[in-house]
Amino acid sequence: MALIYAGTYSLAKDVMPRYLGPFGIVTLRVLGATLFFAVAKRLAAPADKIRGRADNVRAVLCGVVGIGLNQLLFFAGLNYTSPISASLLQTISPIVVVLASAVLLREKITVPRLLGILVGAAGAAALILGRPAQAAAYPQATLGNIYILLNATAFGLYLVLVAPLMRKYHPFTVLGRIFLVGALVAVPVGWRDALAADYAHFPLHIWAEIFYMVFFLTILAYLLNNWALKFASPALLGVYIYLQPVLAVLIAVALGKDSLTWDKAGQAGLIFVGVWLVSRKPKGPPTPAGVLKAVRD
Repeated sequence: MALIYAGTYSLAKDVMPRYLGPFGIVTLRVLGATLFFAVAKRLAAPADKIRGRADNVRAVLCGVVGIGLNQLLFFAGLNYTSPISASLLQTISPIVVVLASAVLLREKITVPRLLGILVGAAGAAALILGRPAQAAAYPQATLGNIYILLNATAFGLYLVLVAPLMRKYHPFTVLGRIFLVGALVAVPVGWRDALAADYAHFPLHIWAEIFYMVFFLTILAYLLNNWALKFASPALLGVYIYLQPVLAVLIAVALGKDSLTWDKAGQAGLIFVGVWLVSRKPKGPPTPAGVLKAVRD
C-alpha cells in the first residue's frame, strides 16, 4: 500500500494539469471506486446493512471527510507543490489521529505526545513556509502545501471515524456507503474537469497512469488497508508511514520529477521525530482495548 501511494506523487504529475485537471482525476477515481464497491457489496454481503442513526451519521461523515474532502484536497495540493513536499506532509496524519482521538475518544495526551505534536507541527510549518529550491517549477507551492496539510488532517480524522464501522460491518458495506457519499461531494466539483478533457488524444501511458490511480490507488489501496488492519499489529502499521515518503523520494528523483535538498531533509527529520514521539505507547495503567484499537486504527 505504501508503494502504491508513493508512486502516485510522481505519476499524477504526468497527467495533471496538462491532460486532466486535479478534480477531474478525483471524479474518475471516485466514480470508478463507487461502482466497484457497489457491485462487490451486492456479491459479497448482500444482506449486510449499516443500521442505526449513529452509524449512518458516522458513515456520512466518513464519506464527506475521508473520500470527498480528502481526495479533492490531495490532488489540488499535489497539482501545486512538489511530490517530495507532498509525501512528507502526509506523515502528519498520525499526529492528527492522536488529536482527534483525544477529542472524540477522550484519549489522554501525554507530555511526550504533546512534544511530538509541537515538533511535527514545526517541521510541517517550515516545509509549508519555506521557499522551495525549485520555486520556478512550483510557484504556488505554499498553497499546495497547505492543501496537502488539510488533506492529511482530513485523512487522520477519517481513520478515527471509520474504525468502529470497519469492526462492525463487512468492509464492502462500509466502503460502498462512504464512496457513494464521497461521490456526492466530489463529482459536483470535478465533473467539468472530467468532461473537458480531450480523451481521444491521450497517449497510452497517460491512460495507464489514470488506470493506476483509479484501480490501484483507490480500489486496491483501500482493500489492502482494511486487510492489513485485521492481521498486522498497530506498531507495525505505525512504522510503515515512514516508508511512504522514502519510496516517494526514490521514485520522484529516479523519474526526474523532483530533487531532495538539505532543507527538505531537515524538515522531514522534524516531522519524523514528532510522529515518533506521538506514536510511542504511553506508560501507565492499561487503556481499554477497544479505545486503543480505535485510536491506533
